[in-house]
Amino acid sequence: MPRGRSVAAVTDAAFDLAPGSCLVLVGESGCGKSVLASALLGLLPGNAEATGTARLTDRHGSTDLLTAPEAELARTVRGRRIGLIPQSPAAHLTPVRTVRSQLEETVRELTGTPRGTALRAAAVRTAARAAFPADHLDRYPHQLSGGLAQRAATALALAGDAPLLLADEPTTGLDRELVDRTTDELRRHTRAGHALLMITHDLAAAERIADRVAVMYAGRIVELADARRFFGTPGPRHPYARALLDALPDRAFTPLPGMPPELGALPPGCAFAARCDRATPACATPPALRDGVACHHPVPPDRETDHARTA
Repeated sequence: MPRGRSVAAVTDAAFDLAPGSCLVLVGESGCGKSVLASALLGLLPGNAEATGTARLTDRHGSTDLLTAPEAELARTVRGRRIGLIPQSPAAHLTPVRTVRSQLEETVRELTGTPRGTALRAAAVRTAARAAFPADHLDRYPHQLSGGLAQRAATALALAGDAPLLLADEPTTGLDRELVDRTTDELRRHTRAGHALLMITHDLAAAERIADRVAVMYAGRIVELADARRFFGTPGPRHPYARALLDALPDRAFTPLPGMPPELGALPPGCAFAARCDRATPACATPPALRDGVACHHPVPPDRETDHARTA
């Protein structure tokens, strides 16, 4: 950063993700969710530093994504072993080529389908998986609505059936019916044996698709839980995670007070303490993640919360 400052955008993130499962990453904007996804794909800005290990293991072998050279990431990882549904799909589509052209190129490169009738049919099938209408395939990106651009990007990400799919806000700009259809298609993708890391603010979509939920706050994972327990009974154990659910219209509809801290000016202790009604002097020291929750005063695991309901 300017004047030699640095920001810890993501700290101590630790999780695993098995084939056939979905981990949903939730949290307010700016908490580090997209930075984490960018780190896994080697797409961090040039002034970023990443330490630790992010190991991708599949039938192609085992690769540490944080130390792999750019040539390996570009030629054998992105698209082939890890698919990406980007947060800003319009910016990732080539503006001077139609959606059909981009889909056909992607399908050809990732699956080896030869040019001609077979390739055109494969591109149409891939578009249909993302609910992208066939009669819009010959349009250019600037002719698409935000929702159509989102579906085009989803189709491109699904084209290679990558073992791991990173979906960064894949339902942005979609109406509820298309949100459900998209999450159902991503769920089918995991049932076929693929792993899915989904980043979203849409907790209804998260509940529909997740096997596990990771909650991020101020660059840290503060809760990692089974989705049925998280959305059902007994509910989240971290006060921040509980507040996120309580803010939903079909729950308590209670807004979360205050604002998250700036990542460049984090407090020395628990970053959520200033917004938390359970805070005590113990929160002046940062809590470690234990038994799936990073909090000095978590809700006991056997206690039912007011908003809990059967999943």
